[in-house]
Amino acid sequence: MSFRKVVRQSKFRHVFGQPVKNDQCYEDIRVSRVTWDSTFCAVNPKFLAVIVEASGGGAFLVLPLSKTGRIDKAYPTVCGHTGPVLDIDWCPHNDEVIASGSEDCTVMVWQIPENGLTSPLTEPVVVLEGHTKRVGIIAWHPTARNVLLSAGCDNVVLIWNVGTAEELYRLDSLHPDLIYNVSWNHNGSLFCSACKDKSVRIIDPRRGTLVAEREKAHEGARPMRAIFLADGKVFTTGFSRMSERQLALWDPGSPLLQKASSSSKPPGPSPLCFCIVTSRAP
Repeated sequence: MSFRKVVRQSKFRHVFGQPVKNDQCYEDIRVSRVTWDSTFCAVNPKFLAVIVEASGGGAFLVLPLSKTGRIDKAYPTVCGHTGPVLDIDWCPHNDEVIASGSEDCTVMVWQIPENGLTSPLTEPVVVLEGHTKRVGIIAWHPTARNVLLSAGCDNVVLIWNVGTAEELYRLDSLHPDLIYNVSWNHNGSLFCSACKDKSVRIIDPRRGTLVAEREKAHEGARPMRAIFLADGKVFTTGFSRMSERQLALWDPGSPLLQKASSSSKPPGPSPLCFCIVTSRAP
């Protein structure tokens, strides 16, 4: 019996990217090696922020976009946290304001000088304290000023009024396990979340209610992610039971209904899967 190797044809196998020149890159940045699943960077029209290695606490760099090339190891950092920084997010309404979450269980909001840092920044504009475990997710509200979402390893989501440093909403009963990520919809009326219990949820933060839920969106044990798209659908990435990578698109307004598994949760629509794309992970 003869065996023939089957080669999958790809439309993109002859497409090649052009590497950017070194003088257009940011080099010699000691990116944080903390064990947390994060992008470790954030960018806006003026600055690039990168979480970096720091001794005795947490820190991140803030670089003007024009400052490419080799970055001096002595370049000033934002360094007010007493534990490693896990997530950062620029304010969508002010290009000089950035928030950070840390292992020290706090959220800090920083005002960056107009022309960038010339010395270490150690004093935040405001410190938000409400989590009992490390804070790994930060997300500014897309339309309302001074409204910030934070989520921690205590499985709690907090919505803050940054201007007064007050809790607006505390959602502490909707996630039974670690929250992987959170994403607002386009107008900030809802947010979706991916959780370690393999469920994707759509939540109304003002009412504190579960609008929709998809259990076992991806059945693999590895982390998954969920984001709102501009049209209101939810896009997720995850893994199958066989560790195959999956991409999926869900419609929160699907006519297919599924009762919530817990009697304490109101029944809600279960998003319909339009498409799942699977590829084997290495």
